[in-house]
Amino acid sequence: MNNACRQAANCRGFTLLEVMIALAIFATLAAAVLSASQFVLKQSVGLEERLFGAWLADNQLSELRLQAVTPPGQQRLNRHLDRRDWVLQQRIAPARDGRLLQVEIQVSRGDSATVVHRTTGWIGRRHE
Repeated sequence: MNNACRQAANCRGFTLLEVMIALAIFATLAAAVLSASQFVLKQSVGLEERLFGAWLADNQLSELRLQAVTPPGQQRLNRHLDRRDWVLQQRIAPARDGRLLQVEIQVSRGDSATVVHRTTGWIGRRHE
């Protein structure tokens, strides 16, 4: 029995202080991981908006290239993509080269004035 008592005395568990320190370290690491994942999610949403903005601007520029007549001026267009409303502001003006028209397109969300994508392109001038 004396031998069993000595073995029980040597086999102690963790103290309360050791457990609390381990929990504090784990909580700090968990908070850091949560913060990093929140940052990644926020960045992916912004990237998705910029991607859709680029698609919308490229599509609008392609549509303008296919039109028979493209008059200069400014225009505000509303589009719907991915269950969201988008606003395209386009400005068509004569370019330095008389054979071209310069097209500037700005894309923003329908519920925000922040521009998510801006592009400039050129289309051939067609004589009416």
